[in-house]
Order: sequence, then structure tokens, then C-alpha cells
Amino acid sequence: MNTEILQKAANQARGLAIDAVHACSSGHLGLPLGAAEIGATLFGDALNVNPDEPRWVNRDRFILSAGHGSMFIYTWLHLAGFDLPIEELKNFRQLHSKTPGHPEFNETPGVECTTGPLGQGVGNGVGFAISSKMAAARFNTDEHTIINNKVVVLAGDGCLQEGVAQEASALAGHLKLDNLILFYDSNDVTLDAMAEKTQSEDTAKRYEAMGWDVVTIDGHDFSAIASAYAAAKGAKGKPQMIICKTEIGRGIPEVAGTSGGHGEGGAKYAEGARKGLGLPEETFYVSQDVKDYFAAVKQERKVAYDSWLDTYNAWKAANSDLAAQLEAGAAAPVDVDELFAAIPVSADDTKAATRGSGSSVLQPIAKARPELISGSADLHGSTKNYIKDGGDFLPGNETGRNLLFGIREHAMCALMNGIAYDGIFRASGATFMVFADYCRPSIRLAALAGLPTIYIFTHDSVGVGEDGPTHQPVETVSGLRVIPNLDVIRPCDAEETAGAFVAAMERMSGPTMLSLTRQNIPNINTASADERRKGVLKGGYIIKKETAELETIIISSGSEVQHAIEAAEKLGAGTRVVSMPSMYRFDAQSDDYKESVLPKACAKRIAIEAGVSALWYKYVGSEGKVIGIDRFGISAPGNTVMAELGMTPDSIVAAAK
Repeated sequence: MNTEILQKAANQARGLAIDAVHACSSGHLGLPLGAAEIGATLFGDALNVNPDEPRWVNRDRFILSAGHGSMFIYTWLHLAGFDLPIEELKNFRQLHSKTPGHPEFNETPGVECTTGPLGQGVGNGVGFAISSKMAAARFNTDEHTIINNKVVVLAGDGCLQEGVAQEASALAGHLKLDNLILFYDSNDVTLDAMAEKTQSEDTAKRYEAMGWDVVTIDGHDFSAIASAYAAAKGAKGKPQMIICKTEIGRGIPEVAGTSGGHGEGGAKYAEGARKGLGLPEETFYVSQDVKDYFAAVKQERKVAYDSWLDTYNAWKAANSDLAAQLEAGAAAPVDVDELFAAIPVSADDTKAATRGSGSSVLQPIAKARPELISGSADLHGSTKNYIKDGGDFLPGNETGRNLLFGIREHAMCALMNGIAYDGIFRASGATFMVFADYCRPSIRLAALAGLPTIYIFTHDSVGVGEDGPTHQPVETVSGLRVIPNLDVIRPCDAEETAGAFVAAMERMSGPTMLSLTRQNIPNINTASADERRKGVLKGGYIIKKETAELETIIISSGSEVQHAIEAAEKLGAGTRVVSMPSMYRFDAQSDDYKESVLPKACAKRIAIEAGVSALWYKYVGSEGKVIGIDRFGISAPGNTVMAELGMTPDSIVAAAK
């Protein structure tokens, strides 16, 4: 390791960050300046990456959890030779640049995940580490090792103060994820004040208690960084934390080591800082010797990659089925008809909770799709999403397909995102619907990043019953429907549940949430099983067609569709019932299809759902009525609560009349 040239690179990286933030008068300088030596060591020496193949399956994953310090990763990706030219650094935070304010997945080559909300990257990193462990266990053979990478996360005080990071870290320690290395940029500063104003715990002891190996070093000492990283790479049986004591905003004396060094405030001292760092007046400056050094490192990495590729090709020749599975990964094409054919049709007289129907549907799907893994936040017995014969993912059994997240809903969804970013496995996870609020930041990021995660959330209404209003999610389903790019599907019976699971498997452009009941509900046999299954793919469809001139349309979803059917029979032959399991999917259909289901000529419309009413008005119009629950629930048996709050056929009939 050439520490002289790496120090030069670190100072020039500081200059690039200062110039970029100064140019747009926006951004965060603290971490890019304070952690420059860490970046130089990792990207200039230690990480096993190939900039020309940024999604190489055995690359070391680098995750900047403290995503506000985005100029750190942009600078080092540029210097390391990724497809991020200097012009993109000059366009920092500008429209359509590859250098957005916080790192975004699929926007910048080399950026592994969307970070910025603090702590998320720690959770994502644990998910990446789980994915790598699973891949190594499933695809490595005695003759060939093709997966042995490390997952490296850089986090700061803000990340480690967030609860999601602690949930994820505790699970990482329990699972003995020794392929995970967490660099803690410990500069004793948060945005508002010195960190001592908000924290006094001993982080090293806390992580040791959670099952991590911990070492504390000078974060500006190249030898210390390199030695700690080498030791962490070779460690067995525990995840690794390297606490790097650094000076925030290093290189700008006016703000270095203070909370003023966190944001863009130091940029106004750019000219003096550049001079103090030994840089010329020229902005966005990188010296030729630094360029030459990184070009040589890139070539060395290419040689290492080519050597791995020889091993991979030998493995592929000997393991064609495994190779096909690995290369397809989570994006393996889904044949909807084949999946439907694998799922037995339920009997007409079936009366079951859709969580139970979901369990029956999950098993043939899991058999047909080996990339699918399942998990639950300590609720497999209630959410019913355990893959039978799949085994548990535990130390010594990394081929297990069931993840036991413990009572860690937020970490569960952040870990699922990490697995999804990695792209090898398809992640699904479960909890009660009301606890989606514990998961919401991670769900939102999955939607933003277009991750094909699957949420199996049960106990989806006041039908939960005796557990009362704390567990009855009256507002939650609609609250999730308003997240862009999140498909929320609320099936009405066993066959729609089959359609919902297949729809979730088919969708690769974003997350899907399955909203399932605790209480038993009957099959709705006014439409065939095939119509109900495929109707879900459209989002909304006619589940009971009128037999006379159309007078009234009743729209519903989930457990209330049964009431809509019964009310239609009472109202007469001119009544149509539309099942609307997914507003997201229905809204995406053609105008002609939507008109065929909800013709504008019929203004007499009623919607019913055991939840808040607001979203349904876009379907019933100004002359229609919505029967909803715009209050919290009641502690009583589920059927009693439903009746008390108006979820009955009689309420629909009264509204129609």
C-alpha cells in the first residue's frame, strides 16, 4: 500500500467534495472530509471490486449508510474508475445527474442501495450479508468457491442512534455474520451539537454484547485502517466493527471537529481549504499521479476478476442447473399460467382466513421458485408464511429459506431491502398489518428504489376482534396505498389469494403488499376460480354481473366482498359487484377496461371496506356513497365489531335505498 499517494488522493478527494458542495451551495461535507483516509484505503487498496463490472456477483459490497455524505462515495467511485466521470461530480445535486443528493440505487454505477434515512444502510448491509451467506451455501461446491465476498458498511453516529440499526445489528450478531464489516465514523459530532449532548453509551461494549468483534483505531492512520480491515476480513464467527476516531470536516480549519462541519457551511472557506490541502486553484482537481495510481489498481482488480472468472466458468461447466439459477437470480421470468397451474383450486365451499389460504398458496410457489425466501417478525404461527421443508436460516444452516427476524419489524424490512438490492434471492416477510407503521420507512425506500420485495401482512382489519383498537388497522391499508409504486392487494377469498401471490411474484418493478385476514371468509363463487385469480392481476373486475339493466354498482375488497354479494342479491338483478383487491393495478388499466368495469353511465355506486373511507371516493364519485370506518376500533369479538361499525349487507342496502 502506497500511503504517500493515498494521502494525496485523500486530500484531493476532500477538494472534490468541497468544490461540488460549493458549486451547488448544498450538501454535507463532514463525512467526505472526515473519512477520506477510510475511502482511500478501501477504494485505493482493500475492496475486491471490478469497476467495469459493478454488479459482479462476488464483488465486495460497499454501502454508505450515512448517505448524506454522498460526495464521499461519488468521489471514490470516480477515482476508482467506475462509470462516473468528473462532469457528474460537477453536476452534484443537479437535474438528471448521476450524483443525486443522496445515493440512489440504479442511478449511479457502484451505488449498491438507496441511503440517506439514517440507519437504513446498516439494515441493508445485514441483508446483503445474509444474501451472500445464502448464496455461498447454495452455490459453492467442494471443488469451486465462487462466493466469498465481504459486505462493508460505513455509518456514523446518526445511523447508530437510529433504532433500525440496532435491531439489525443485534440480529447480525446473533446470526454470526462474519462476512459483515461495519466502519463506524466516530467523530463525536451530530448535526445540531457535539454528540455528548445526545449520547453517552459505550458503543464498543454495546456491540460486543450483541456478538460483534470491535476494534477502535485512528481513522486517519492508513496503517491502522488497513490492518484493522485485514483482520476483519480474516475473522470467523462474528460480524466486525471498526470504530474509526475521525475529525469531521477535516481540511477546513474553520469548522473541523465541530457541528458546523456537518453540512455545507464549510464550503464558503473553499479557497483557503484548497490551499491548506496543498491543492491548486483549479477546481475539481485530480493530479496525474493519483489518476495513474488508481488506473493501476483498477488493472490489478481486473486481473483478480479474470482469475475468479476462470473459476466461475469451471464451476458453471460442472453445475449447469445451479449456474442457471444463480444467473437468473431474483429476476428469473415468472410464467403466470405455470404458477397458477401449480396451485390447487380450492373447493367452492371453502371458508378460510386468507392468511391460511396464503399458506397453502405459498408452498407450491416456493417449490416452483427456489429463489423465494420467507421470513416473519416472530409471527410465523400467525402469519402462516413458513416455507415447509425450507429450513431456518441459522449459523451452520445457511441454506435455510425461512428467516426468523425476531420482534424486529423495521429491521426485517430493511434487511429484505438489502436482500432485494443484492438481486440473488426474492425476499418476503410478514407481520401483523397494524405494525406496518414500524416498517414504513423501509417499505417507502423499497418503493422508491423499485425493489420487488413481498410483504405478507395479516390481521388486516377490525376483524382482528378481541385484541382491540391497538391491533385493528383501520387506517393502515389505505395509508400504504398512497405510497407511490407500492402495490397493495387485499384479496376477498382463497382464489383471489392465489391471484395475489402470483401477482406479487410476477411484479419486479416494485414492492407488493398482501393484506390478509385473520378471520374466516367464504369463497365467492359468483365468478369462476380462474376469473377471480386473473381478476386480481387487473386490480379490479366484475365478480358478480347484473342480470338486468345496470342500476347499482357495489365496490369492495377483502373480507367485505361477501357483504357486497349478499347485498346485491337483496337489491335485485340490476346490481353489479366489483371486487377491487388492488387500486394500484386497476388504476394502471386502460380507460376502456376501466369503463367496462365501472361505466360512467352508472352513477349509483357504493363502496364498502373495513377501513378509512377517503380513497374510495375516486371510484364512487360525487353521487356515490362510501361505507367505511373513520374511527378506531373496539375490543370485542370480530363479528361483533364488524356489525357494530356497519360492515354488513344491510348497511349497503340502506345506502343504496
